[in-house]
Amino acid sequence: MSGSKLKIDIISDVVCPWCVIGIKHLKEAVVKNNWQEQVEVEWYPFELNPDMPTEGENLRDHLARKYGASKEESEQNRQRLIDVGKSVGFDFNFDDESRIYNTRQCHILLDYAHSIGLQTQLKIALFSAYFTEGRNISDTEVLLEIGESVGLEAAEMLAYLNDSSEHDKVDVIEEQWREMGISGVPTIVFNNEQGLTGAQSVESYEEMLRHYLATKAE
Repeated sequence: MSGSKLKIDIISDVVCPWCVIGIKHLKEAVVKNNWQEQVEVEWYPFELNPDMPTEGENLRDHLARKYGASKEESEQNRQRLIDVGKSVGFDFNFDDESRIYNTRQCHILLDYAHSIGLQTQLKIALFSAYFTEGRNISDTEVLLEIGESVGLEAAEMLAYLNDSSEHDKVDVIEEQWREMGISGVPTIVFNNEQGLTGAQSVESYEEMLRHYLATKAE
């Protein structure tokens, strides 16, 4: 990528629904203004539940345990996400059996995908696999299938997943974000300077992009 491009760092987790909304709004802001060739996006890990077991946990039970959400609150939040998702062209599918999973292996594969220019493609595929199809994204075989669907090599993916240094790398990056005061996702950082946390509006992203692109042009 050219050094003249605006760097956009997206700190997120694969099981964060508002990360989906955030990236959809950001993409709309970019496409609307024909800025595609002026920006460079990189995704960074932030595990919301690093201690989540591989088999995961029932999503409603998880929200009740972690946030104290009642059944009624969970249903309202789900419907809100479904409605917002439809407005940006994304299908959130929830039911009583929906689960939340450990995402460590997802972040390791996203690092590999970045090295060959397929990171955003993999991230979007993981979002769809989890939220739309309800797949277990902590299962290695499922991840290999998703990765291959966007052009990743199975042998290379397994090498990354079995490399302890890749696990350590995720820990280091996540700790760096926490030391910088980041505790929620999505957090989108522009030009290594200013970040917006939460799924902001298209207009908010436009304003930030316009400001930094103008600065780049000076």
